[in-house]
Amino acid sequence: MQNFKIIILGPGGVGKSALTQRFISGNFIEAYDPTIEDCYLKTVKYKNKEYKLEILDTAGTDQFTSLRDVYINSGDAFVVVYSIDSISSFNDIQSIIDQICTIKESDPSPLIIVGNKCDLDEDREISEEMGEMLANSSRCSFIETSAKLDLNIKEIFYDLLSQLINKRASMTSFQTAYEENEDFKSVIQTDTATPTTYKPKDTSPKVVESAPEQKHRKSKLCEDLCHIC
Repeated sequence: MQNFKIIILGPGGVGKSALTQRFISGNFIEAYDPTIEDCYLKTVKYKNKEYKLEILDTAGTDQFTSLRDVYINSGDAFVVVYSIDSISSFNDIQSIIDQICTIKESDPSPLIIVGNKCDLDEDREISEEMGEMLANSSRCSFIETSAKLDLNIKEIFYDLLSQLINKRASMTSFQTAYEENEDFKSVIQTDTATPTTYKPKDTSPKVVESAPEQKHRKSKLCEDLCHIC
């Protein structure tokens, strides 16, 4: 069974724990209790196969932001949550997304932006279009949810699971091709070889220096004969 670790990130009070609990247990938690760190395991079935998800619900308060690097480094995929009735929470997630992209630059990971509490539409401060624009600029998925109404909660995790499965399958295919195909190995090794330093051809005009004029010098025998004469 394949395992994947999903990290839930976002500022405090946006409903990270509520949507996590709704997915794990099907229950809705009304009261707000700031989280430090909670980890859950859930086995899900997708396309007739079972997968184990490890879901880490992280703290959103400022005093725990120093732990975010650790969370991001350990994750396979990310859920970044804001609340549609809080423009400040929407502004806060941009730095979180940037942090994920920086840390995972060499290994891009599935990411979904979640606009939670869409049941509070009368108090909405962020339009759905704003969320979609942020997702497009970040090249990731986007969805609006309501943990209270159990709206689009499962879709968050199945969207990420689909991306994770495809990513791992692509990596496996690449590795198999690399190991089995010697020609493919040769191409990869050639492409990654250290490039030869390019030396531009010298096109400047050549100056041909004439050989220095050699003075005629009489041999010693010739000098002696002249002296005798």
